[in-house]
Amino acid sequence: MKSKVKSFYPLTESVLENRDLNAAINIIKSKKITMGKKTKEIEEFFKRKITGVNSLMVNSGSSANLLIFQCLINPMVKKLKPGDEVLIPAICWSTSLWPIIQSGLKVKFVDIDVKTFNINIDHLIKKITSKTKALMLVHALGNCADMDKIVKICKEKKIILIEDTCEALGSSFNKKPLGTFGDFSSFSFYYSHHITSGEGGMVCVKNKKYLEIIKSLRSHGWSRGLKESKKISIKNKKINKDWIFVNSGFNLRPTDINAAIGIEQLKRLNKILSIRKYNYNSIKEKLMNDKRYKNQFTIPSDDSKKEIAWFGIPITLTNNNKKFKNIFMNKLNRRGIITRPIISGNFANQPSIKLYKIKVNYKLKNADIIDQSSFFLGLHNIKINNTKLNKFCNFFYSCLN
Repeated sequence: MKSKVKSFYPLTESVLENRDLNAAINIIKSKKITMGKKTKEIEEFFKRKITGVNSLMVNSGSSANLLIFQCLINPMVKKLKPGDEVLIPAICWSTSLWPIIQSGLKVKFVDIDVKTFNINIDHLIKKITSKTKALMLVHALGNCADMDKIVKICKEKKIILIEDTCEALGSSFNKKPLGTFGDFSSFSFYYSHHITSGEGGMVCVKNKKYLEIIKSLRSHGWSRGLKESKKISIKNKKINKDWIFVNSGFNLRPTDINAAIGIEQLKRLNKILSIRKYNYNSIKEKLMNDKRYKNQFTIPSDDSKKEIAWFGIPITLTNNNKKFKNIFMNKLNRRGIITRPIISGNFANQPSIKLYKIKVNYKLKNADIIDQSSFFLGLHNIKINNTKLNKFCNFFYSCLN
């Protein structure tokens, strides 16, 4: 039996420091580990320091997306109804898409821009119809489309804008943070993301009424913790005030352990982003300035309007040959440089789309190009040294050539 190759350059490295572990241990010692004071503290911190938008912690970025769409179809909101059309880029994550279907809404895929991996604005405009009521924007790999144009389109067409910012914490467009352009946004604190709370995520919502609805949906539909809880108990005197359920609901709550780790990580977010930027630029320059580089691939750069907190290092091979790409990725993986597709590739090609009979009767040419030609490498929160950088570069080119 062959032993598994140890990852020389994994998708992510351990990002937990002693201060994170101590924060978690203190919560465990307090014996108050479920959602409580620390959860409120991280929500307030996130609003004050990161987005300036009402924030609610949940157990994952996927849950954040689910709560957003469940809020929009809720009888107390009725912003969306069954059959309404929601646009989403073809390069997306599974749980960016499935909450739309699970909420009784219709998905329509939009092609992407091969340079940014994000939504193609020209194709977006073509796909808008009278049935289009919302846009689920996915900020792939920390990058984004032209947000000024996106916001303008949504305002003109009266389309609800939702930002899946799970891969883009710390990115901005024209100095405005991603996750603050839309009516709603989601963030993820999964282990391999910019910061982690182990598992965890955040819903951001500008409308305070919707915030209260999402708060109730997060916790079984309970009235507990709502601003109107006293009024609700007065209206429902026959029911024990601690056991009033005002809505449908889920259990998508985080624990205070998650929140405590997340707070410590967020406190040093700027430092983490700085290290990740250094690593991205160092690896990019090393690979593309090497004498063995002969335009076999491209690695994108920032542009003047964006400050991109890259989620990973995207590699696009110039020969547009999927078989070659797969061989190259397998070679890198065997050498311990772990690779993965750009999010899920063109999601319209996934078998689950056929299972749920979602019709895609048009071509998504650019998404297919990315599927055939692109993948990404990990981007770490620990500064890469010259020895590792040189070794990385040599491994990369030995596999490529």
